[in-house]
Amino acid sequence: MPTTSDIERMLREAALRVTRPRVAVLSAVFDHPHADTDSIIGVVREGLGEVSHQAVYDVLRALTTAGLVRRIQPPGSVARYESRVGDNHHHVVCRSCGAIADVDCAVGTAPCLTASHDHGFAIDEAEVVYWGLCPECTTTPSS
Repeated sequence: MPTTSDIERMLREAALRVTRPRVAVLSAVFDHPHADTDSIIGVVREGLGEVSHQAVYDVLRALTTAGLVRRIQPPGSVARYESRVGDNHHHVVCRSCGAIADVDCAVGTAPCLTASHDHGFAIDEAEVVYWGLCPECTTTPSS
């Protein structure tokens, strides 16, 4: 996990002002991969005290636009945020509890970016979501 000074450096390198809310939100995303906005708000409030929902939404938007975080939204789920950016990884989602984990591309470097027909698009990202049951839900007896 990056230190506070690492987070501040990342913000400066992305041409973003270093503010307490930005540091707190980016730290929360690093510490809680795939967290939803409400969870991030809770973590930020633990560290900063009162901070508005809108402030956290604004920071998340700025961090996403700057490429410091990635927003994902598997079908049927709320938006979630992760700090793993700059690669084209995918996700596996538990149908029962909603747990999410990262999955690297199966073969080589991002083979999924080579579409069978790109229709003239300059493809830079592919969204693949694997669905199933996580180990915990697989071993939990159903009631």
